[in-house]
Amino acid sequence: MTPEEHAPVSPLNQPSDDSQLGTPSRARLVVLLLLCTMAFVLYLDRVCMSQALPQIQKEFGLSDTMASVVLMAFTLAYGLFEVPTGHWGDRFGSRRILTRIVIWWSGFTAATALCFGFYSLVTVRFLFGAGEAGAYPNAARVIARWFPKSERGTVQGIFQAASLIGGALAPAVAGFLIRWTNWRVSFLVFGVVGVAWAAVFHYWFRDNPDEHPSVNAAEAKLLAHGAAPAGEHPDIPWREVLTHPCIWLLSLAVSCSAFNTYLYFSWYPKYLQTAREVEQATSGVLASIVLTGGMLGTLASGTFVDWLNRRGKLTLWRRRAIASGALATASGLLVVSMHCEDARLSACVAAVSCFSLFCQQSVWWLSASDVAGRYLGALFGLMNGLGGIGAMSSQFFFGWFADHRKSLGFTGREQYDPAFWIYAAVLLVGATCWLFINPTRVIKGPVAGSTAQ
Repeated sequence: MTPEEHAPVSPLNQPSDDSQLGTPSRARLVVLLLLCTMAFVLYLDRVCMSQALPQIQKEFGLSDTMASVVLMAFTLAYGLFEVPTGHWGDRFGSRRILTRIVIWWSGFTAATALCFGFYSLVTVRFLFGAGEAGAYPNAARVIARWFPKSERGTVQGIFQAASLIGGALAPAVAGFLIRWTNWRVSFLVFGVVGVAWAAVFHYWFRDNPDEHPSVNAAEAKLLAHGAAPAGEHPDIPWREVLTHPCIWLLSLAVSCSAFNTYLYFSWYPKYLQTAREVEQATSGVLASIVLTGGMLGTLASGTFVDWLNRRGKLTLWRRRAIASGALATASGLLVVSMHCEDARLSACVAAVSCFSLFCQQSVWWLSASDVAGRYLGALFGLMNGLGGIGAMSSQFFFGWFADHRKSLGFTGREQYDPAFWIYAAVLLVGATCWLFINPTRVIKGPVAGSTAQ
């Protein structure tokens, strides 16, 4: 356990133990609201593509394999730019970086409406992914600086839930928008919101809580949890990072999780429409139900992890048991959903699978933040970015698999359903990774006065 894990417990709205300072202010709750609205917009912009995909394919004459390349363009850029944008946050502060990247990705969300073919779609979605890449690493920095460790599981759960609310609403909202107008209008609508968020965030937020006028002395003391000073941006000790087993195990675990998550983000509405013959608006509602399961899972796990942490019961074996058990359960339920004949029942079982899948998210965030230490922005970005390998593999695999099965003469569910066995197997690989993860070994870097690696 790190020294921070033994810090005094202070739930979100309770006073500090130092009665002379009075009741802590609640500026950090405004920070949480800002992060949640950003997460909502992020996933709204990201997931709307899955609902528009059938219409885009029809208009531009794209095969499922070509559609996979369009989807992968976003994920490739997302993985490539997580480390640099996370490191920029370490160097220059999350306020400046988050403001710029939200404006960037919102602009390219709207620009998707101007695409005229395969190559323009690939280019715009790549640039869109480059913008979104910095969101999670910088959000992790904000949470580490603005919330004591005893609150971070709940905060991370709420943040992830807001992401999935955006993801859950996107298929349904996009489905209705497309039916009433067209797919281009839906991207224009979704692209507008982020610019307003960036303006509000830049005006109100400060990188250091003690510099914010709304933070009183009691809250400032509560938030003095040992994070690296804002002005400190030491060189990343790459030798130590690249030989650290937990970095690679956490990266592989999140990659396996992302492989399954991006089935829902990228292909699930198309699967419902094509394989199970569900009409478009209904497919959007069912896809939203599945992602709602994920939202409830991350909320439940975040609250439970904090409950254990406050009581000093979040032991290493409990972290492993929660995360490994969640992924194994998600794997089994995914197979059950595939065998359900009714599309609505299948989606409901998939929602429970998604609930279980996201129950490991809070443990992953906490463990990744512990291991990264003072290099949180860059190394969180590295691990989450490597998870993009799983996301890209998922996006390509499902499209390629559908085309391959079609070439063999299969149609309907026989064309798509066997792919779910692969997704279930990958979840079991992730569950196995967690049996060997030990997040108590922190990346420390060079000691004072030594030469950086």
